[in-house]
Amino acid sequence: MKKEIGTLMLLSIFALSGCSLDNSKTVTQETVSEQKNGTNLIAASDDEKVKLYPLNEAKNEIKGVVLDINSKQKNFDWEIPNTGTKPQLFYTDLTNDSKEEAVIIIQTGRGTGLDNYDIHVINVEDFSEIKVQSYEDIVANEIKSHVVKNDDGTLAITAKAQGKESKFDYDFDPAPDFNQDELAFGGVVIYKLENQRIKLNIPGSVGVSPVYVVDFNITYKFDSAKNEFIVDQIETIPIEK
Repeated sequence: MKKEIGTLMLLSIFALSGCSLDNSKTVTQETVSEQKNGTNLIAASDDEKVKLYPLNEAKNEIKGVVLDINSKQKNFDWEIPNTGTKPQLFYTDLTNDSKEEAVIIIQTGRGTGLDNYDIHVINVEDFSEIKVQSYEDIVANEIKSHVVKNDDGTLAITAKAQGKESKFDYDFDPAPDFNQDELAFGGVVIYKLENQRIKLNIPGSVGVSPVYVVDFNITYKFDSAKNEFIVDQIETIPIEK
């Protein structure tokens, strides 16, 4: 009788221990996952369909990210400086095919006279990246400029975009000893979304320490044949001192 009671007690303890271990394992995995997602989330779209997590975190930046779209994930080698603003994430149709794309806008640099962003448009079905015509390509092929130093210490500036020419005088020369015959670009590159269109602001500058004198506001359109976002319109606006 004692032997039977002892055997039953051992079986009961084993069964209870087994149940306890199984439940503990499941709860622990879920808890760790929730803590990781809650703690390491970089940013999310307003509807939380697009989320961004760090892949590798260095001292001053995140090197590599995990992009989560509707709970499907893929790694990208995008870098996010810790000093920048939080990335902007969107889930919207930019290609006019009634299907949403994921849009990620990342600030890559900022400082005195410096404000740079990158933009990534991702096909949500296969996570392929849809090309957005770069500002360098736009400057090289769509924008022409000429800067002349006047004898009175002012600048005569000509800016031409998409066949439209603007001429104006800028009322001082910020770098009289610096030889510059055209506008410089790259100090400020700002992307944003507006009414389901990609917009880009790239002001042209003069001087060694950039003084911005002309705003080029660019609107993109989607070229389905190229599977690429290209320039649609360029608005040129002189910046008053």
